[in-house]
Amino acid sequence: MTWVWDSSLYAGSAAYYARGRIAYPTALADALATELGLDGSGRLLDVGCGPGSLTLLLAGLFEEAVGLDADPDMIKEAGRLASASGIGNVRWRHLRAEELPADLGTFRLVTFAQSFHWLDRPRVAAAVRGMIAAGGTCAHLHATTHQGVEDEVALPHPRPPHSVIADLVRTYLGPVRRAGRGSLAQGTASGETEIYRAAGFTGPRRIAVPGRVVTRTTDDVVAGVFSLSSSTPHLFGDRRAAFEADLRELLGDAGPSGLFSERSRDVGFDIWRP
Repeated sequence: MTWVWDSSLYAGSAAYYARGRIAYPTALADALATELGLDGSGRLLDVGCGPGSLTLLLAGLFEEAVGLDADPDMIKEAGRLASASGIGNVRWRHLRAEELPADLGTFRLVTFAQSFHWLDRPRVAAAVRGMIAAGGTCAHLHATTHQGVEDEVALPHPRPPHSVIADLVRTYLGPVRRAGRGSLAQGTASGETEIYRAAGFTGPRRIAVPGRVVTRTTDDVVAGVFSLSSSTPHLFGDRRAAFEADLRELLGDAGPSGLFSERSRDVGFDIWRP
C-alpha cells in the first residue's frame, strides 16, 4: 500500500509532540535573527506548524505570526501552548498547505520545519514564493528532533534505546513504515533543493546550530514515540495499551532511574530568496 496524504497522518499525536520532541534551541532563533536582521517587524508564516514548536520560538521576532497545519488537534495544542506561554501575536489556521495562498497576505519570512516532505512540494513552493514580501525569504529547517546522535560524548544517563524501540514498533505494526492509512516503504521524499529552484528561489545559504546534550525522562521518550507519524497512537488500535506497557518495560530495563541522555542533532536553516 503506497502513501497518499490523509487526515489520520498525525491523529492522536498532538498531545505528545511538544513533550516528546527535543525542543529547538533558542540559539537557532538568535542565528536566524542575525542572518535576516529580524527586528520585531513584518510577519511570519510557519507552514505545517504542528503544535507551534518553531512558530512560538520565532514569534517574538515579528509583529505577527501565522501558524497553519492540516491537523486540527495540532492547531488546538498550538493555541494552548501559546496561551500557556503568554504569546499573543500568533494566529492559528487549520489549513492544508496546498490551499495557499488562502488570502493570508504576504510575509517577511515563510518557514517549513519538518513538514515540507509531506506536501505537494512544487505546488506549495510556487504558492509560497508569491506570498513573500519584498526583501523577504523562505527558510527550510533541517532537523531531527525525536532522537539524538550516537557518538562518544560522555553522558550523565544512558541513551534511549532507539533501535530496540524501533524493533518493538515493527513487532506491532509490521516491517514497512506506516504513515496514516498508507505506508512509506522508501521513506519520505527528498530533493527539496531542486523543488525550490524550480519554483524560482535562489540559494540556499545555510546557517546551523550545533547539537547539545539533553536529558529526557521515560515519559518524554514514550511521548516521542507517539509523536511520530510512523507510530502515532491510532495505528496500534486496540493493542495500544499493550504496546505502551511493553515500551515502558524495555525503557525500565534500559534506564532504571527513569532518566536518559543524548546529544541532539545539529539543526540548521537553508535560506531561500525569491
